[in-house]
Amino acid sequence: MGVLHHYWSVMIILVVVELCIYSSSSQSLTCHPRDLEALRDFINELAPKPDSWTFNSSGDCCEWEGITCNSSSSLRLNDPENTVRVTKLKLVNKKLSGKLSESFGRLHHLRVLNLSHNFISGSIPVSIFNLKNLEALDLSSNGFTGLIPESLNLPSLKSLSLSSNMLNGSLPAHICHNSTDLKLIRLESNRFSGEFPSGFEKCSLLEHLFLSGNDLTGNIPEDLFHLQRLSLLEIQENDLSGSLSPELGNLSSLVHIDVSSNRFSGEIADVFKKLSNLEYLMAESNRLTGGIPKSLANSKTLRLLNLGNNSLSGPLYLNCAAMTNLASLDLGSNKFNSSLPEHLPSCRQLSYVSLAQNHFDGHVPKSFKDFHSLSYLGLSNCSLVNISSTLHILQHCENLTTLVLSLNFRGEMFPDDPSLRFKKLKVLVVPNCRLTGSVPRWLSKSSNLELLDLSWNSLTGAIPNWIGGFTNLFYLDLSNNSFTGEIPKSLTMLQSLISQNTSAEEPYPDFSFYLYRFGRAQPYNHVFRFPPTLELSLNNLSGPIWEEFGNLKSLHVFNLNDNRLSGHIPSSLSGMTRLEVLDLSNNHLSGSIPVSLQKLTLLSKFSVANNSLSGRIPTGGQFQTFPNSSFEGNDVCGDHRFDCQAYTPDLQRPSTSDESDNSGSDFALDFSYGVALGFGLSFVVVIAFRQKLFRF
Repeated sequence: MGVLHHYWSVMIILVVVELCIYSSSSQSLTCHPRDLEALRDFINELAPKPDSWTFNSSGDCCEWEGITCNSSSSLRLNDPENTVRVTKLKLVNKKLSGKLSESFGRLHHLRVLNLSHNFISGSIPVSIFNLKNLEALDLSSNGFTGLIPESLNLPSLKSLSLSSNMLNGSLPAHICHNSTDLKLIRLESNRFSGEFPSGFEKCSLLEHLFLSGNDLTGNIPEDLFHLQRLSLLEIQENDLSGSLSPELGNLSSLVHIDVSSNRFSGEIADVFKKLSNLEYLMAESNRLTGGIPKSLANSKTLRLLNLGNNSLSGPLYLNCAAMTNLASLDLGSNKFNSSLPEHLPSCRQLSYVSLAQNHFDGHVPKSFKDFHSLSYLGLSNCSLVNISSTLHILQHCENLTTLVLSLNFRGEMFPDDPSLRFKKLKVLVVPNCRLTGSVPRWLSKSSNLELLDLSWNSLTGAIPNWIGGFTNLFYLDLSNNSFTGEIPKSLTMLQSLISQNTSAEEPYPDFSFYLYRFGRAQPYNHVFRFPPTLELSLNNLSGPIWEEFGNLKSLHVFNLNDNRLSGHIPSSLSGMTRLEVLDLSNNHLSGSIPVSLQKLTLLSKFSVANNSLSGRIPTGGQFQTFPNSSFEGNDVCGDHRFDCQAYTPDLQRPSTSDESDNSGSDFALDFSYGVALGFGLSFVVVIAFRQKLFRF
């Protein structure tokens, strides 16, 4: 018994000693010398170097920022080098600039390389495309140029992201010849050109393919439709043509497809019964004809349908009893005729609807009173009539926040029925309708308004004071009307322009929103991207520009041109620190251009042309960048335009506050000239008098 006990004691001691030796050796593990040398070459070509990357005697790169090494448990106790290997290198959004070194070829164990969102340029080293253990490669959002090499050896690759660079040449479909395990390919927003090549079929496990924003031509290759696992396909913004092949129905796993902004033509194939997982279909801005296929109009899974800006025609019908998930519908800019579809309110999830620029018969159906899910409705240029009836119907849409009715109701009277009320309305766009009357008072009850555009109409009277009470209003366009009177002082107290805090509900993804700027529709993708604006130009407004406008620190665009405004330009406008556009041209303004406006460092467009201004043009800030046309039609001069030597100031003109700062120095200078002139005249008189005395 004693011998056995002694035996087990010895064995336990040996195990403990071996574990202690292993633990001690594990603590001193460092990365392989070849990896260390490769990382040194890599970082020497880039700047700035991460702070933790110090090449000291220990060389323990596994503790550096962005580096991951294989675990010590994977090492064998009898490993003579007792080292680990670098398996992951991630330096995302570190502002790195420079070029990549070919040293990557020595990182044989690298599985993940992510250098996305930096400023790295030059070509991608060939050695990166020969890392046999690499599973994920992400070099997106840099400045890489050049071609993808023909010879690639990435057998372990599952994810490839090279988007948002300047890579060119042919699309590298040959990546699939060796990398058959690829599930994600992102090559969008580059400069790949030529015909859409075949070859992606060999990536049989591919699930996501992003190729948008290139210069691809030709048809979609037939072998692409053999990818049974493909769930997302984005090929928009290329120059692809031909028809949308009936083979599309073979992509049984497809959830999301975007073929927008190409040159696809012909009718849409009736294959959507096979696409039982499809949720998003975007094919806007092509040359598609015909109607909506029956299988598409009965899709049970579809959430978003965007076929805008094509040449689709015929009556518009969707089976809302089947389309229980449809939330967003954009069929604008087509040739649909007959009446607006009365059945749309039966699509119980439908929130966003754009049917703009079609050939409807002009009446909003009474059934829209029950459109309780509706949040956004765009009916621009649909030949609508009877604005009173339209508004009385749509006020019952209890969740309506955005209403766009541009280019309809030609010459009708804007109804001022006090019974009208839109409880949740945030955006109202009714420009270019030539509506008559005044701004209707029922709008004052729409306290949630954030954006109001009534431009290009024939509205008259004064601009109501109650508009200044809209707490959230950050975009107001009343231009190109016939408003009279003074600018309401209440507009200087718009809280969202003093400290912008917009909360407008955003349109659905890929859902365009249009505003009329300079007489033309301008698309925006998000309401919050609209520049905070006060647009009151081309009216008959009179009176002063209020000094309190300087409080609107969040205002970006301020246009008062082509009115009858008078008085001085307030120097307080320099308080509009975010102002980018200021147009005060074609008024009756007098005085000088305030020097304080030099403080508007973001100002990119400025005009005071055709007023009655005088004095010097400021030379600081942005003023050196404005053209002569910004100042013409005034009595002004400046160092870099309008020669001041030819300028004759009006001696009777009272000095402005900006000129008073120099009044002391000007007086001293004038006094010195006066003394010198007086002394000279006295000297001449004395000499002449002495000469007369000598004659007599």
